[in-house]
Amino acid sequence: MKHNLFSVALLFFVLMVPAIYAQNEDMEGCKDHPMFNRMPGFHINGCEKKDFDAFSFPMENRTAEDCKKETVEGKFYSISYTKDEGANEISAIQIFRNFENALKQINARIVAKVVEPGNSYSFITGLVSKGNMETWIKVEATGTEYQLYIVEKQVMEQVIQANEMLQALNKEGFIALNILFDTGKSTIKPESVPVIDQIYELMSNNPSLKVSIEGHTDNTGTPASNKTLSETRARAVVDALVAKGISKARLSSKGWGQEKPVADNRTEEGKAKNRRVEIVKL
Repeated sequence: MKHNLFSVALLFFVLMVPAIYAQNEDMEGCKDHPMFNRMPGFHINGCEKKDFDAFSFPMENRTAEDCKKETVEGKFYSISYTKDEGANEISAIQIFRNFENALKQINARIVAKVVEPGNSYSFITGLVSKGNMETWIKVEATGTEYQLYIVEKQVMEQVIQANEMLQALNKEGFIALNILFDTGKSTIKPESVPVIDQIYELMSNNPSLKVSIEGHTDNTGTPASNKTLSETRARAVVDALVAKGISKARLSSKGWGQEKPVADNRTEEGKAKNRRVEIVKL
């Protein structure tokens, strides 16, 4: 009888070990991001990777819906981790402290964070700037699970020059520029100021030149709101040029909203191309 019980127990152990091991395996096709080692005792239960996508990172130390966010576009990673069967319990705070230290070791800037016991909306937003690459990171954790959202953004290395703008205007009659604005607003981002400077140089070096500044959006939102947004953004560029000394009589503005796409709005890359400002020669 004892022999039979031992055999049953042994069989149960033999059957259960592969099942537990399988539960702790990474999902097929998933792997860690090269920037971070995983927490001990965790496996990947889901992942997503896209060559180009957008993700909104919290920029304030609060979790309210109206918290300021930065929408970053680039190579996108989403990696979900779950605690292994039988692994020691750890707290969400422990996971956050681990990633906070890891971010500091790679000279990342902690942009925003909410790390509170019992707060399921806790997060850390980090930013690593190296060369012409910005890597944005968001960490969420509950203790038994944690999630990484990472976007690798290629920073513009060289701004189009005034003489190149003039060549395009003379040849095509217009030029499309990637002037960046705060999400949903008409505030020109600091990284696009050099583009404004080159438009100013173009206008200064060609005093007889008159142009129309025309804004375009993708199809996110309503046609009416997109038209209004494109109009205010076009005016913002005009105002920036007037502030530098260009006569307003040489400038006009127009917003087309989503009416004139140049790429497929069904992809994030296409949407990025449709969000543009065009300089049209008059």
